[in-house]
Parts: sequence; structure tokens; C-alpha cells
Amino acid sequence: MKNKTKLIALTAAVALLAAGGAGASVWWWQSAKIKAGARAAGQDGKADAAAAAAETEAKTEPAPDYKYITLDKVLVMLRGPNGSAVSHYLAVDIVFKALPEQEKRTKEHLALLRTIAVKALSVHTVESAQAMSVEDFARLLNKAYADSYAADRRDPPFAEALIGKLIIE
Repeated sequence: MKNKTKLIALTAAVALLAAGGAGASVWWWQSAKIKAGARAAGQDGKADAAAAAAETEAKTEPAPDYKYITLDKVLVMLRGPNGSAVSHYLAVDIVFKALPEQEKRTKEHLALLRTIAVKALSVHTVESAQAMSVEDFARLLNKAYADSYAADRRDPPFAEALIGKLIIE
């Protein structure tokens, strides 16, 4: 019985060594094939690594360093359910995300940006404003700004309008 166990163990060891040797030879053959292809293309492994590093670096450029300009306390009276004026209001602080070279122009446009925001937000009733999320307000304002600047055939002086604070009373 002991001889049978030894024979099985020996057979398993030989099979394991044969499989390892086959795997190693396939790996060596593939790596030699890749190196030969690189030499045929006029490149070596170092050039491939440098090209891959340069490509990765180009893809992972850091995001621009944005400036954030705040437009505080935009107050809007909200309408009642039938369109009548009610004593409810919406207060919002808007933050404009601008590139450093656009910061001055954005600050110069704050009065216009306030006017566009009031116009876009004043059409809402208390119920519709309460049903909207902060993201909905941001989308609404960004669309209003994009439409206004497109009508004037100008580019907006900022990348995006964000909501800094939102109060509905």
C-alpha cells in the first residue's frame, strides 16, 4: 500500500513539474516574441516604457486651478398657486467657478448674473420651488446663463454656476 501512495505522489510531482516547465516556456516564448517585435519596429523596451509613461502623463493632466466668485443674497419673491404674490421668498447664494484669467470678467458681470438669476427663479411658485432639489436649481441657473450669453453671442465668463446656499421661506 505504501508503494502505491509513493507512486501516486511521484506521478503528481512529475505532472506538476511538467506543467510548470510548459508555463515557463510559453512565458519565455511570448516575451521573446514581444522583444523581437519591438526591435523590428525600431524600439526597445526602454522606449516603450518611456512612450507609455508619456501617454499616461498626458492623460492625467491636473485640472485647472479654478477661482470661485460668490454672488450673495439673490432674493426672489415666489408666486402663489394662482400666480398671485405671496409672502414667500427664495434666497440663494450663487458661486461661479471660473478660470483665473476669467475672474475679473466674472466679477464685472455680477450685476448681469444677478438679473438673469432673478428672472429665471421668479417664475416659480412656492410649491414648485419646494419640489426642486439644489441640483435642479443649479441646472436651471446654468441653462439661463447659457441661453442669455448665447443670445448675446458671447461666451460666459465662468465654467459653471454652483449653489452655495438655498433658503425657501
